[in-house]
Amino acid sequence: MKKNNETISVFALGGLGEIGKNMYVIKSDKEIIIIDAGVMFPEDELLGIDYVIQDVSYLKENEKLIKGLFITHGHEDHIGGIPFLLQNVNIPKIYASKVANDLIVKKLVDRNIRYDNLEIINEDSKIKLKTMEVEFIRTSHSIPESMAIAVHTSEGIIIQTGDFKFDLTPIGPMSDIHKMARLGEKGVKLLMSDSTNSLSEGFSKSESSVDETINDIFDEYSTRRIILATFASNIYRIKHIVETCRTHGRKVVIYGRSMENSKEIALNNGLIKDKTIFIEANEAKSLKKQEVCILCTGSQGEPLAALSRMAEGTHKQITLMPDDVVVFSSSPIPGNKASVNRVINKLYLKGIKVVTNSSAPDIHTSGHAMQDEQKLMLRLFKPEYFMPIHGEYRMLKKHKESAISCGVKKENIFILKNGESIELSGGVIKRGKDYPAGDIYVDGSRIGGVGSVVLKDRKLMSKDGILVAIINLDIKNKTLLLHPNVTTRGFVLVNENTDLILSISKKIESICKKYLQKNKYSYLDFKNQIILDLNPYILELTGRRPIILPVVMELNK
Repeated sequence: MKKNNETISVFALGGLGEIGKNMYVIKSDKEIIIIDAGVMFPEDELLGIDYVIQDVSYLKENEKLIKGLFITHGHEDHIGGIPFLLQNVNIPKIYASKVANDLIVKKLVDRNIRYDNLEIINEDSKIKLKTMEVEFIRTSHSIPESMAIAVHTSEGIIIQTGDFKFDLTPIGPMSDIHKMARLGEKGVKLLMSDSTNSLSEGFSKSESSVDETINDIFDEYSTRRIILATFASNIYRIKHIVETCRTHGRKVVIYGRSMENSKEIALNNGLIKDKTIFIEANEAKSLKKQEVCILCTGSQGEPLAALSRMAEGTHKQITLMPDDVVVFSSSPIPGNKASVNRVINKLYLKGIKVVTNSSAPDIHTSGHAMQDEQKLMLRLFKPEYFMPIHGEYRMLKKHKESAISCGVKKENIFILKNGESIELSGGVIKRGKDYPAGDIYVDGSRIGGVGSVVLKDRKLMSKDGILVAIINLDIKNKTLLLHPNVTTRGFVLVNENTDLILSISKKIESICKKYLQKNKYSYLDFKNQIILDLNPYILELTGRRPIILPVVMELNK
């Protein structure tokens, strides 16, 4: 691109210091492009929250400059936020590969959002804008058609790798290392690269090694029914599980909505060609157990997933049998280990044979580059400046160390937080201004509106419960008509703690009488006084702080 003395700003609205919620912005003086719009799944303390998404207030204020949203691949942490983004910001066009496009369409249909400006791209596509040009580079990942994105600007080439690994014997196409090298020779100004596995040394295992292990498992348990749980988003894994079933003369029964969606996308894109291998649950009953493989969700111990319900014995269609073999073709995501272990223990209690990543190490491999692969990416692109992305800060820091070992100058590496920017101008990069980049919580269909106060109350309720005090008040005579009625949820069992409940009721009565004698009655003040005086009393009696909800019935106004 021709230099024109403009400033190019680069910043993240999500994806730095965290796993998930990926969204990166490249801005010139005249236009903005966005790379990815993912969600992050909530930590345990975010009670009742379904997703965490980006604060897009800056994009809303500057939506006239936005030229498009460019998608690296179809995983939730890269496309899951698109429905929410479209409800807040006018995005003129979304550019995505065919597989990612199909996944996006399903998401929009599920949320009843109409959007007609999706453009399918491939590795040969080039999108020319006013001041930038965007092209795509094929990479290997656990989902088909994943891409790195190269943005040609007046200040040089900016590369965003997306999620990647270097698999020399992949199930699908190999990463286009030749194109990477050509761009590296041309000169890359800034590389933004995935840091997820930067703490792991060496090279990740090839997906083909998983293929061999799954084949060995099918050979070993050829006379038994096999139930296999994996990530529904790992379409390549699903593809070679289906091919293994075909080789071993087994039909496949799918359980789980997300798994069903992935199957349809694999069929629609020619990744799986034989539709007849899939059968319905009622058809499986007429087959021998060694002729069936159940492919299901639940590899992360999700309570409502198919495998969890099978382990609980609550699945309506599948009853586990003692000679079943359950295979976890996955590793627990951080935070899910306890949930996975609970499911495994329940399976063992039923006498089921369980195969996991610990007993068969090659049953799963990561889709993210480890240290040596990250170094290879650095060597291919040979960037002048480097910005590690997509990872917790310890991962970003480790990726920085790898970059230094590959010849990138220490002072040319930027570890940023969400909202912090770097600016390219006159051939030099420096720290720029900060942009708003907080977390927005999605609770059901509600975007935002759930702040720290609400979450604090939810934590208190989950820990100490709720106490409801029903007070019948004669407003005219400023007297109580009845003794306060106290009930609780998650605090104590009323029937087994009658003395405590009676004591609390008497205390509320005392607080009410004292207030009514000394103060002019105000509905809000009256409720607040009950909460203020009752809290320390309950804490002294029980050592707990339930949420106190006074319900005042006002009579004789």
